[in-house]
Amino acid sequence: MESFVYTASPSRVIFGPGASSKLPEELCRQTLRAALILSTKHQTGEANRIRDLLASNAVGLFSEAAMHTPTEVTEKALAVAQSLKADSIVSIGGGSTIGLGKAISIRTGLPHICIPTTYAGSEMTPILGETADGLKTTRRDPKILPGTVIYDVNLTMTLPQGLSATSGINAIAHAVEALYAPDSNPIIKLLAKEGIRALAESLPIIVKDANDKDARSKALYGAWLCGVCLGSTAMSLHHKLCHAVGGSFDLPHSETHTILLPHTIAYNSSAVPGAMKDLASALPDSNSNAIIGLNSLLDKLGVEKALKKYGMKEDDVDKAAIIAMKNRYDNPREVELEKVQELIRRAWAGEPARTDL
Repeated sequence: MESFVYTASPSRVIFGPGASSKLPEELCRQTLRAALILSTKHQTGEANRIRDLLASNAVGLFSEAAMHTPTEVTEKALAVAQSLKADSIVSIGGGSTIGLGKAISIRTGLPHICIPTTYAGSEMTPILGETADGLKTTRRDPKILPGTVIYDVNLTMTLPQGLSATSGINAIAHAVEALYAPDSNPIIKLLAKEGIRALAESLPIIVKDANDKDARSKALYGAWLCGVCLGSTAMSLHHKLCHAVGGSFDLPHSETHTILLPHTIAYNSSAVPGAMKDLASALPDSNSNAIIGLNSLLDKLGVEKALKKYGMKEDDVDKAAIIAMKNRYDNPREVELEKVQELIRRAWAGEPARTDL
């Protein structure tokens, strides 16, 4: 067997239907008594339920979390946390809210407890992406990793079917890159294949029946595993493009991942035959071809396939490629500007992914 290094993420996970009810017990275990609750404006209902659950142990609610974690929002939330003398952060929501919790925690040292309501996986990573002056930058630090994650499938039951689909593909993207990351290892590859398989099997069921609790639980489990993969390995071209395109042009996060993933896999496929075999084995209807399997899954989910549908302009394609070439991530295949421009153009136009770049 090959030599490898595996570093386990030191986070505590509480998983199960109704698991969010254990939050007061978790705060007590950590001797925390003044939690600031974070959410987006659209999730204040769930955040208020958490505040009621915590009663006097909740000192306030900040509901202005935004996509791509703008630093001006973080500064505003920091001021609220300091004025309320918060001793901890509880984030309930998806990547936007969890990102804000990470940004506050890394700046203050406050313990961060996450309650994810999507499949984004950010809660399992020591990675923080922030946007300032229209540019998204990413950093990695063990202190960014939330200390406790509470997975409550009941809180995902109302996640819209379309967002469930794209959020789940976003999670799959984390595991795909872990299959060929330069610091991958057999343990992470096992988690990646299991996470991809769980999501690929459950997402089509959720799209047909949003109330299928078993499928929701399986998707949440898969997202957890995929998040661990992202937090344990280096990111490659796919995540770099998503950060460049999404952060710079304010495109929705999970939708951007969903559209770009087939194209980035196609670009790298010739350089990582082993990873493509692993991916194909985890995808139904693949016929031993990872790209066929992924395209089949996307067709079942009925997701949008063109970045232009979310407001990206054709003039932005070249700009995005230039941004992506700066501070490049490790990638198994050489990244060339003209080829990346064409990759982004195909994703912008909604064309099928091809391996001819």
